[in-house]
Amino acid sequence: MSEFWIKAAQLLLSLSILIVLHEMGHMIPAKLFKTRVEKFYLFFNPWFSLFRYKKVNGTKKYAWFSKATPESWEEDKNKTEFGIGWLPLGGFVKISGMIDESMDKEQMAKPAEPWEFRSKPAWQRLIIMVGGVVVNLILGFLIYMMVLGIWGRNYSESNDVAYGFAVEPLFEELGFKDGDRVVSVNNEKLFDVAQISRHLLMRDVESVEVTHENGTSESISIPDDIGMQMWKTDVINPLIPRFHPILDSVIKDRSAEGAGLQKGDSIVAVNGSPVHYWNDVVDLIKPNKLKDLTITYARNGNIKTVDVQTDSNGTIGIAPSQQAINQAISIQHQTFSFSEAIAEGFSYGYWTLHDYVVQFKYVFTKKGATQVGGFGAIGNMFPGTWDWHQFWLNTALISIILAFMNLLPIPALDGGHVIFLLWEIVTGRAVSQKVLERAQSVGMILLLGLLLYANGLDIIKGFF
Repeated sequence: MSEFWIKAAQLLLSLSILIVLHEMGHMIPAKLFKTRVEKFYLFFNPWFSLFRYKKVNGTKKYAWFSKATPESWEEDKNKTEFGIGWLPLGGFVKISGMIDESMDKEQMAKPAEPWEFRSKPAWQRLIIMVGGVVVNLILGFLIYMMVLGIWGRNYSESNDVAYGFAVEPLFEELGFKDGDRVVSVNNEKLFDVAQISRHLLMRDVESVEVTHENGTSESISIPDDIGMQMWKTDVINPLIPRFHPILDSVIKDRSAEGAGLQKGDSIVAVNGSPVHYWNDVVDLIKPNKLKDLTITYARNGNIKTVDVQTDSNGTIGIAPSQQAINQAISIQHQTFSFSEAIAEGFSYGYWTLHDYVVQFKYVFTKKGATQVGGFGAIGNMFPGTWDWHQFWLNTALISIILAFMNLLPIPALDGGHVIFLLWEIVTGRAVSQKVLERAQSVGMILLLGLLLYANGLDIIKGFF
């Protein structure tokens, strides 16, 4: 099975789990409050459904590849129709008497029935609407607890980074230096120093204590807007562990391959300037776009020199050795007891949610508008081989993302309905059906536009 289909299969399974549980979060409280649930669907079913099931008057009914619900199934309206659509963009529950994506205006024009959503008290409708979000949020936390309990967690301390960090110019201006080791953040020991860039980008970092290569220690003050500075200048990883410049691969049909560079070669100099670490190589090559460079390298104890030409991105088609990276960064492993996994999983989930919420502000920048991703970007989160550990980590992350996104105050999302219900609870006045219908239409158009935009960017990035 190709890498593409393995990723696609993991994405489909992950979304299926999350969608089913999300919609159950709506259906269960609806049933508890004696609200009729007409349909429960995994994926959308415009024009036809892959599968339908309903228990009609005590008899189980099935239908494959049907365009519409068989008329005979309508005899028992108290039972829910379960189905699978063909369009994997989400799922839905159709709750009687509710303005949703079905836009069933005919039903809404009739007098309200006791078993309809609109007949229930506002607080019950609110619980029904937030049910999906709550399930996704709890699920994300539970998965993190499970993952930590089963697989544990890898981390690296300050002394585990053998050659210290390579520092981007933006952070050199703050006082960081090549070879620094990170000791603490905000006067607290950083559990995993590999997460330092994440902390700087998305957390409130006031100071970072480092040990310089000469052995001296320094507490460096961090500007309040450092995250936005990093984002706007594309310095997402300002501190990268240093490792020796040994090649792992040479990309086919690039200048490095044409010059004869091979896996295992160790770069010694670029244009006569000596290099010691991989970041030195990048710093010397990247600024020289579309230029000829001289690369000096070692192979089997022999020193050789070749000429290469950079492309428009300032690259020549080489990748660093994973073995060299592993030698530069020692990885420690931590296991957890059942109770420890619960506590650490909750902390993991909390900070994941926190970081995603903070990260969301970057979307509203000029650069952020070009970084939005659709199903292609989500699919690329999964590895090209089936890895249950990574699968569940990604599923937990997507679950938390879905919880947050669904809570946004956009009509057609759960958050839009919640806003209207909160208005009703606070003011004592329900929003008119006409307003709800118009808001739902606007929200669906907006969501469709965002969906097309995000997936369009995926296509552009994939082919250009």
